[in-house]
Amino acid sequence: MEVGKVIFFPSFLDEMEYLAFVLFKENYFSFQSNADFYVDEVFDFIENNLDTFPHKSTPEMLGHLGSNYIFYKSIVRTTWFVFFEKLEENYFISGILNNH
Repeated sequence: MEVGKVIFFPSFLDEMEYLAFVLFKENYFSFQSNADFYVDEVFDFIENNLDTFPHKSTPEMLGHLGSNYIFYKSIVRTTWFVFFEKLEENYFISGILNNH
């Protein structure tokens, strides 16, 4: 079976760029490059696991973020919820939230 493309909405890309900035600015990371690496790991997880990781239907109150989601546990205390739409074999990444 051919794996479809993972396509990131521009608003998602903006969110992730802002996340790296905030993580550094708020001293979660000592260097901007470390914050960038952390965000890159989220992208890597999405691109490498989206087609095989179990999807869940998004609760109605969060439906504006996307119809489906997967989760990514980056560290012990942080879980990221990645929202997307699936059209044929393609995944359109539309939003992200964490458990904090």
